[in-house]
Order: sequence, then C-alpha cells, then structure tokens
Amino acid sequence: MPILGNNTAYVAARAKSRKSSLMDRTRLRQLIQQSPDQLTVAVADSGYRTEIDLYAGHFTGSDLVEAALTHNLQAELSNILKLCNGNVRNLVEIYTGRFQYNNAKVVLRAVVNEVDVKKVSHSILPEESEVNTPWLKMIEESNTLREAVEQMRRLSFGKTLLAIGEDEGIQAYEDALDRHYFKHSLNQLQSGAPDVRILRNHLSGEIDHRNIINILEGHAFGLSTEEISQALIPGGRLIKERNFSQAVGSRDNLLDMLRQSNRFDFDGFQQVISTSDEERTLDPVITWLRNRESAQMQRMSYLHPISALPVIHYVSAKIQEIEDLRLIVRGRMAGLSTEVLEAHVL
Repeated sequence: MPILGNNTAYVAARAKSRKSSLMDRTRLRQLIQQSPDQLTVAVADSGYRTEIDLYAGHFTGSDLVEAALTHNLQAELSNILKLCNGNVRNLVEIYTGRFQYNNAKVVLRAVVNEVDVKKVSHSILPEESEVNTPWLKMIEESNTLREAVEQMRRLSFGKTLLAIGEDEGIQAYEDALDRHYFKHSLNQLQSGAPDVRILRNHLSGEIDHRNIINILEGHAFGLSTEEISQALIPGGRLIKERNFSQAVGSRDNLLDMLRQSNRFDFDGFQQVISTSDEERTLDPVITWLRNRESAQMQRMSYLHPISALPVIHYVSAKIQEIEDLRLIVRGRMAGLSTEVLEAHVL
C-alpha cells in the first residue's frame, strides 16, 4: 500500500535499494559462462526462483526462463507503481506506459506471422499473469492485422492505428505506435519542474537515438529518403523535425548534424561508426547509444535524488537486466559463443 501524503523520499529510497540488488557485470559474466542446461538454475538463483518455480510445471528450457522473466518484470512494475502516489506515480507511469505499446506490437506481429496464441502465452505474454489475458484474447480472436487493430480501438492509440490505410504492412503500425507513445508522453511533460524537464529531455534523447538508427539502417538497406523519413519520430533535440529531410539525405548529412551539437560526443560516435563499418553491422552503434542512455539515466537520478527520477532509473535498470538475461538465455540456447554474448551484454 502506498504511504499517504508525499512519499517521494520513501519511494526513492526503496527504488535505490532495489537497484542495488540488481545483477552487476561480474554476475552477468558468470551467467554467460554457464551451459544452456545450467542456465535455468543459475537464473533462478539470481533472484527469479519464485517465477521459475511457478512456471516449471508448464515449460522447460528457454520457454521457462522467458515466461519467468516476463512475469517477474510485470509483477515488479506493478509493485513499484503501488508504492508511488501523486506526481511521482504520474511520471513513473509515463515511463512504464511503453509496455502497453510493446504488447500491442507483440499482438500485431503474432497475428501477421500467424503465430499460435499458445506459443505467445508460453514466452513473451505468459498466461499465468492476468495482465496478459486481454492481449492473448486479441491474438486468439484476430485472423488479420486489421481485425487485431479493431480489437485495440478503445485503447489510447486505437484511433491512430485505425487511421492507417488497410493495405499498409505491419511496419506502418509499429512506427505509428512509437510516434504515439512519444508524442503522448512529451505532451504530458509540459511542467517546468526539474524532474519533469529532465525526463522530457531523456525521452527526447531516446527519440534521437531511434532516429539515428532508423537513418543508418535505412541507408544500409537502400531505402529511399521518403521511406526513411516516414519511420522518424518527432520530438528529438539533436535532429529537429524541421531538419528531417536534411538528415535523411545521406549518412554524411546525419553526421554533420550530430557534429554541430555540443550535447553529443561526436568523436566517440565517429569511432563506433568506423567499428560498425569494419564489422558490417550496426550492433556497435546500437550498444553505444544504449550505454549513452544508461549513463544519462544514472546521472539524472543523482541530480534529483528525492524525486521520481531514481524510481525511473531503477525501472530502466530492471528492464535492462531482464533484456540482458533474455539475450544470454536465447544466445546460449542458440549456441552463440561467450565472446559474442559478452560483446552485446557487458
């Protein structure tokens, strides 16, 4: 139960405590060294025993770990929100609201790829968690992309999805979901309060990172400037909407724009671009941008220690732990080497 009144200091302290119990790089490195057979036990021993035990009667291997991780994250987000009230809760909900959009994407992908609802309920949306029931029902009752969109008509982004042409593919819907989440979130962050302003800037940074990746991927895949522009999200600080046409013109245009910003470590980015070119993959760029986001998140939680920011920092770190564990488990099950996994996770 939340403490009545202004419980900001209490919630911030609880969030910091929970963050300190998350896995460090050493523990993740140890997990990467485990064999696929050992991983389930190792993940259970790392704080996920209750969820592993909950699903052990239904699933095995990577399905078991996937379901357990998803259940744990959903329960933890619910628990942390229950601790919050007032403005702190509003800000934390803006950040955690992205999961509704992610679940919508899971439904759309499952329907368009004709993935059986049982398969989805055994991994990314485990049926034992009640929050997933409406999403699984959407998959079960939809035969086409349009039918799935119709099922979402009452959600906050329903009208946006319904406005998309019926002949459009899934990418148009996913891009629309991204744009709606960020636009809706930024519109809610209009106050001049320090924590509101800092969270708004952080979300703008996330937008910039997504746009950078979309532009680089677009050029790598030979997309037209119009196709790349359609995937961009307004609201960034490095690449303003009025400069979209310039930014997508060429990779050099993008780099010139980033070079002019005093908010961006262009020399570091240029080095990682060179590595990316040598390895013929955008993975180094994606990892570099992800680390930049993590550093920003950590810094903002220290700037205002008694605010919503340490709570959001914890949520972000928890999400990252779950993603790292998923990558380790999937990677080991797929036979990836420890070197490849360490490069992505550590």
